[in-house]
Amino acid sequence: MKIIETQIKDLRSIQSESFKDDRGLFSRFFCAKELELILNGRKIVQINYSVTSNLGAIRGMHYQNNPCSEMKIIRCLKGRVYDVAVDLRKDSPTFLKWHGLELTPESNLGYVIPEGFAHGFQVLEEDSQLLYLHTAFYSPELEGAVRFDDPKINISWPLNPTDLSEKDKSHRYINEQFKGI
Repeated sequence: MKIIETQIKDLRSIQSESFKDDRGLFSRFFCAKELELILNGRKIVQINYSVTSNLGAIRGMHYQNNPCSEMKIIRCLKGRVYDVAVDLRKDSPTFLKWHGLELTPESNLGYVIPEGFAHGFQVLEEDSQLLYLHTAFYSPELEGAVRFDDPKINISWPLNPTDLSEKDKSHRYINEQFKGI
């Protein structure tokens, strides 16, 4: 596995190697030993799976507050998505900066999103499927979110948003959550 740094500190992708033969393909998605430097003592405690049907649909931008803040490793199992992470660490020089990455099964990329980031994605191919590995258990009372279309963040989604949950449409803007922005 190759660890790829982004322009935002601690936000990375991981490139897996595929082995192909006449039977098909083999690829390692996760190896605690190879990702030891990224995990830094964290353990994967929850694995989630999502299917999003509609082209242009957006899920996000979600995060968990302390003490359930989590690192996520995201993989696309089927389809194609534009996966986005937003730095919400107030003391970070990249506070409110975002980074997007296209994930497909063929790319063999995983997106490593650390604590302190909001996460969301847009479906670029119908019936896209994602696998999420989490280092903390989900806690509904500690869930946070920012709007997908917040002008302070200004995410450039590849497609016009076509499908959002009522919950995701109702998230507050960042300046309503973080005073003094």
